[in-house]
Amino acid sequence: MSFTVHVAQSDISFSCAAGTTILDAAKAAGYDMPYSCRTGICGSCKGRIVEGDVEAPASMEGISREERESGCTLFCQAKPVSDVQIAPRSISKLDPNAHKLVKAKVYRVTRAADDVSLLQLRFPAGTKIKFKAGQYLQVLLEDGARRSFSMANPPQQSDGVQLHIRHLAGGRFSSYLESGANAGDIVSLEMAFGDFYLREDSDKPIVFVASGTGFAPIKSILEDVFKRKLTTRSMVLYWGGRRSKDLYLSELAAQWAQSQPNFSFVPVLSEPEDGWTGRTGFVHHAVMQDLPSLLGHEIYACGVPAMINAARRDFVDKCGLPTDAFFCDAFVSTDTAVSG
Repeated sequence: MSFTVHVAQSDISFSCAAGTTILDAAKAAGYDMPYSCRTGICGSCKGRIVEGDVEAPASMEGISREERESGCTLFCQAKPVSDVQIAPRSISKLDPNAHKLVKAKVYRVTRAADDVSLLQLRFPAGTKIKFKAGQYLQVLLEDGARRSFSMANPPQQSDGVQLHIRHLAGGRFSSYLESGANAGDIVSLEMAFGDFYLREDSDKPIVFVASGTGFAPIKSILEDVFKRKLTTRSMVLYWGGRRSKDLYLSELAAQWAQSQPNFSFVPVLSEPEDGWTGRTGFVHHAVMQDLPSLLGHEIYACGVPAMINAARRDFVDKCGLPTDAFFCDAFVSTDTAVSG
C-alpha cells in the first residue's frame, strides 16, 4: 500500500509507501527538503500537515507539544496513514551532483585526546568535492552499514576531509582507528548531507554552542567565515566538556579569539580538575548567564542530544529565543545520525 504526498501551493506530488517516512519518500522521488539528524532531535525537517493523517513517535525532542497541536511534525519521523498534503519549510529538486561517492585514502590519524582521534582523509588526485561548512558525510562500511561524521575542515580545503572521531566502546569505525588504520587505507564515503550551516542572510549576533566533538562542524563554519572575511557579525563560541582534555583543540579556539575581530571563546567544564579557573557547569547555562535575553540572536548548537534538547528548551522558554533562530545538529550513535 502507498499514499500520495502533495506539497501545498505547488504541483509537487510523490508516492510514499506505508511505513516509510515522508522525508525518505521525498528523497526517493528526487526532492530535497531540509533535514539533518534524521532522528527527531534537531528539528531541521519540521513542517505542517495541512490535510490527512500521519503516525509519528509520541515524543520527538525536535518539536514542542504546542507545535504538534498546531499541526506540525518532523518529516524524518512522520509516516502517512492516508493521502496527505504537507507544507515543508522548503522543497526543491535534488541536485544530481549534490551527493558524491568517493574512495578516500587515510592520510593521517592523530590522537587529540584519550578518546578523540583526528582523521585526515585525502581524495584521489584531481577530485574536489563541494560541501557547505557544517555538513556531514557518511562512511560506508563493508556490510553496507553507515557511520556519519561532520567535516571539520572548511570547504576551501576540498581535496580531502578532516573528521573528529570519538572512540566509543564497541564502535566499529573507532575500533578500526584504534587497532588497524594505516596510511593509504581506502575508506568509502558519500557526501555531503545535512542542514547545519551558517545562514548568511542575517546580521544577528551568533552564539555557537558545542559539547565534545560537536566542535567539528563549528570549526568548519568558523574557518570558512574567517577565510571569507565574514566577520562583521558578533560571534562567540561556548565549548563544553567534563574535563579540560575534552576541549581537545581549545588552543586553536583561543588563537581565533586573539586574532579574529568580533569573535570570542568561552570554555566551560562540568567536572573541572584542580586549578581550573574558567567557567564551570553546563555549557548552555553559561550562555544564559552571559546572555539572559537571546532575542535578536541566532544559536548554532552541536553535540550530544541532552545538551541540544536542554539548550533549545531553556533558550526558548527562559531567554526569549525565537524557535526559528535555533539551528542544531545532534550527535547520536546510530547508522544514520551524525556521530561526531
